[in-house]
Amino acid sequence: MDKIPKIRKRDGRIVDFDKAKIVTAIYKASLAVGEPNEKLANKVANKVVEILEKKSKPDVIPTVEEVQDVVERMLIKTNLPKVAKAYIIYRQKRAELREIKTILGVQNELKLTVNAAKVLQKRYLLKDDKGKVIESPKELFARVAKIIAEIDKRYNPNVDLKFLQEKFYQMMINFEFLPNSPTLMNAGTDIGQLSACFVLPVGDSIEEIFDAVKHMALIHKSGGGTGFSFSKIRPKGDAVKTTKGVASGPLSFMRVFDIATEVIKQGGRRRGANMGILRIDHPDILDFIGAKEREGSFTNFNLSVAATDEFMEAVKNDGLYSLINPRTHKVVKKLRARHMFDQITFAAWKTGDPGMVFIDEINRHNQTPRLGKIESTNPCGEQMLLPYESCNLGSINLLKMVTDNKIDWRKLKKTVRAAVHFLDNVIDTNKFLLPEIEKITKGNRKIGLGVMGFAEMLIQFGIPYSSEEAIETGEELMKFISEEARNKSMELGKKRGSFLNFKGSIWDKLGFETMRNATTTTIAPTGTISIIAGTSSGIEPLFAVSFVRNVMEGVRLFESNHLFEKIAKERGFYSRELLTKVSCSGSIQNIKEIPEDVKSLFVTALDIPPEHHVKMQAAFQKYTDNAVSKTVNLPEDASQNDVKKIYMLAYELKCKGITVYRYGSKKEQVLYISEPIKLADEPCFLVADSEFTGECRDCMV
Repeated sequence: MDKIPKIRKRDGRIVDFDKAKIVTAIYKASLAVGEPNEKLANKVANKVVEILEKKSKPDVIPTVEEVQDVVERMLIKTNLPKVAKAYIIYRQKRAELREIKTILGVQNELKLTVNAAKVLQKRYLLKDDKGKVIESPKELFARVAKIIAEIDKRYNPNVDLKFLQEKFYQMMINFEFLPNSPTLMNAGTDIGQLSACFVLPVGDSIEEIFDAVKHMALIHKSGGGTGFSFSKIRPKGDAVKTTKGVASGPLSFMRVFDIATEVIKQGGRRRGANMGILRIDHPDILDFIGAKEREGSFTNFNLSVAATDEFMEAVKNDGLYSLINPRTHKVVKKLRARHMFDQITFAAWKTGDPGMVFIDEINRHNQTPRLGKIESTNPCGEQMLLPYESCNLGSINLLKMVTDNKIDWRKLKKTVRAAVHFLDNVIDTNKFLLPEIEKITKGNRKIGLGVMGFAEMLIQFGIPYSSEEAIETGEELMKFISEEARNKSMELGKKRGSFLNFKGSIWDKLGFETMRNATTTTIAPTGTISIIAGTSSGIEPLFAVSFVRNVMEGVRLFESNHLFEKIAKERGFYSRELLTKVSCSGSIQNIKEIPEDVKSLFVTALDIPPEHHVKMQAAFQKYTDNAVSKTVNLPEDASQNDVKKIYMLAYELKCKGITVYRYGSKKEQVLYISEPIKLADEPCFLVADSEFTGECRDCMV
């Protein structure tokens, strides 16, 4: 061993030689073919070391490739053809991944997947004027940690900034917590806009409407998403006093917002996304409900109907409800509520839109009621905000909060407190695009701490997602996170002062002495940050166990859930052929060679009863200040009646909103079963877009 104390890695670094790594590699290869043998792995590794020692020369350091070549030859020589083949395939796969990452220009210090490297290269890593990547993933997180930590100097001149910066850096680099995308993209840059979620008011005049379009464009350019209520715009055909003409209605102006979003494209870093909301009592509500029935319409919008308690109760009782002109505030017509509910659920069944937001339930939990009513949410519906308000989100990776197959409550508490501190600092770091946004955002200091990796955490625990135990686990978990987040916010309030609009807020009325943030928790869809962290999205179940990912033009890669691969190898039913079979649909429920207990753990979104999706959302909503982003995924053969049941159950369980997505309801979707190639052996596969994680009902937003 003394003859080969060092080894040269592929990036040129020289590190200590470690025989244990050879043992592990051989053992994993034996595990992959269903013949795990640690004793054999040690025996082969010893022979490899002997050969390396005989070949060693003074002042010559062997390379990783040279060592792997010897391992390969020894496996063949020892008459282990299956293990040798698995080892060779693994080497080839790793070489292909390294080549693609090199093409992307992303340093791989964090052992990222190819798709994570692609997402970082496309959206997050800084580039020079020619588009060349000029920072590594580690440098990205260092940049963000430094700029966010520096805020503490404002409140405590004696703070140990180096310690705090390292804490924030480690939290991100270990993928225990990640902030929303604009913070990762823009912290420490000239843009400096760090918020993900905005709501902009839309008034009834041309001036107000086009001010909103302009403000939307600025926000999209910086990487944020916007929500609008179009409910104040007078209905189509209504009088226009100044021109003696007639109004064109909300939808005509929504098209302006949609086209403007399409043109901006956010500099290619992050596609613009909008939420469009119209109250159920607006006279143009029928046009709004059917707005996306024509394929390609309003592709930059998610749509939701703002449903009142009055309307939902009328649906239950088969009663009438009123349409009200927002200009005159007069009733213009009465309609059967069930007829309108039928229209909503049919459109949702057909296209995925509209969802519903339960606007009265939202305002019952409005933390600052004296500032006015909430009318809209951000694009995915989890963040309800007042006009001009913005919010900063971040998510804890629950898979990293597991120790010995149990929730590590101590680590989770520590991470929650650090994340709340981080997000509160983001508000002060932020460069606000408009004075109106700065005033209301700093006045309320809303943050939204959420989670990702919930589905994978349940798998680690051996708890099926579609079980009551899973719902109970989610509720217990979110209750703990909410309590600790509020405790940290109160602590920050004592040190830094409560949010400016604390007086008259619900916290003031409940007897709290201080609170730094009007809200502390939100369950966001996570999207690309869950790809970077290498875990499941938000609180969503797995969208597929194995599938094919469109990583880049002309490159498709198999992607399988790492926990499934691990269990399959340990239980002896792993094979490349099995993964290929799973990739044809993404689900394992109809594959005979997989044990039933494994099938119960690895359920996908389409394997789960629709009502269970809603119950899971309600469990997290119970302890979430803002709202929960959750999509009820439905199979292609789901009925309109299924959608009706889902929407009504969400209302009864006090969710703040609900959305569905029926597979195949859009011609253009980023998760699809590929057509088999004619005259070729390639089967059909479940294919996912590079940035799809299963979280958003409108796959194009």
